[in-house]
Amino acid sequence: MEEDVTMEELLMNVEDKMTTAVTKMEERFQTIRAGRANPAILDGVLVSYYGTQTPLNQIASISIPEARQIAIKPFDKSSLGDIEKAIYDANLGLTPTNTGDFIIINIPALTEETRRDYVKQVKAIAEDARITLRNIRQDAKNTIKKEANNEDEEKSMLDEVQELTDKYNKVVEEKTTNKENELMKV
Repeated sequence: MEEDVTMEELLMNVEDKMTTAVTKMEERFQTIRAGRANPAILDGVLVSYYGTQTPLNQIASISIPEARQIAIKPFDKSSLGDIEKAIYDANLGLTPTNTGDFIIINIPALTEETRRDYVKQVKAIAEDARITLRNIRQDAKNTIKKEANNEDEEKSMLDEVQELTDKYNKVVEEKTTNKENELMKV
């Protein structure tokens, strides 16, 4: 009976890992802009704040006043120059404008070529997620082959792992298609 609990735990663990893989893929998708302002494109920006690399969202409020504009209002005005420099250094292809009170970033319209490049990035990120799912499946298969009590239990568990893999591959496919459509929409 104890083996059944272990196998159930194994399935729960597999599903947790697959959910995490899809979540990480979605987080990476957020960093690819679709011609609209999205504060997530600034998530990786680190600002040198009193000698410490600090995430931008911890030293400033970030808002979207218009569809293609991001406003950054620092909690400490003396950090405006550091924030502006950090955005340039992050190499996001964005040009910050320092107004003296806050920083405005206008999001340029995407060209057809840029959209296609972003779609390629999305496909690469999705492929990374699929590889992660396959690796999780393979690890689970190896564990099942070692731990299973009999052939019926082994086959049943392998089938369940494959069902989870198929389910999460379908989720990856749907989210990838949605992001591609979002990027190609003019």
